[in-house]
Amino acid sequence: MAKLVSKTYGEALYEIAMESGEDKALGLMEEIRCVNQVLEQNPQFDELMKHPGIPKQDKLRVVEDVFQGRVSDELAGLLKIVVSKERYKDLPDIFAYFTNRVKEQQKIGVAYVTTAVKLGEGQKNALEAKLLQTSGYKKVELHYDVDSSIIGGMIIRINDRVVDSSVRTKLDDLTKQLLQIQLG
Repeated sequence: MAKLVSKTYGEALYEIAMESGEDKALGLMEEIRCVNQVLEQNPQFDELMKHPGIPKQDKLRVVEDVFQGRVSDELAGLLKIVVSKERYKDLPDIFAYFTNRVKEQQKIGVAYVTTAVKLGEGQKNALEAKLLQTSGYKKVELHYDVDSSIIGGMIIRINDRVVDSSVRTKLDDLTKQLLQIQLG
């Protein structure tokens, strides 16, 4: 259900932004990043907006007081609608959907890379170049994570595609193959 909500609201915001052009969509994406940052820095605001004992009208007034004139009319309108429909808890997913949709339109890929050891700058640059060459993206945002349990190699996730060349996975596969051998 949450995916349907985030898609519905996120797609509506995307369509409104695209009516004004790609620059508007990119501007909204930046606004969303800033709003997310502010919300993360102020967990009390989140608690206030999610509190079941506070009337919806009071929450709407707070949203208007805090955001009106500080963000675009489109984003302020989305925030009001989300609060009035009591979907504030879905806001992070709505923002994520919109951001991913704009990145997709701009051919910006997001890759999550897990390695056993921290990569050097040269390795990161080579990986980025290889991903740009093979993926069809114009730009790739790389997020790195170190997990020593994979022993060696790397795991790359882009959207729903995963390339797992970790030593741990290769050892697991080898173990399965050896267990399947019937000794007579």
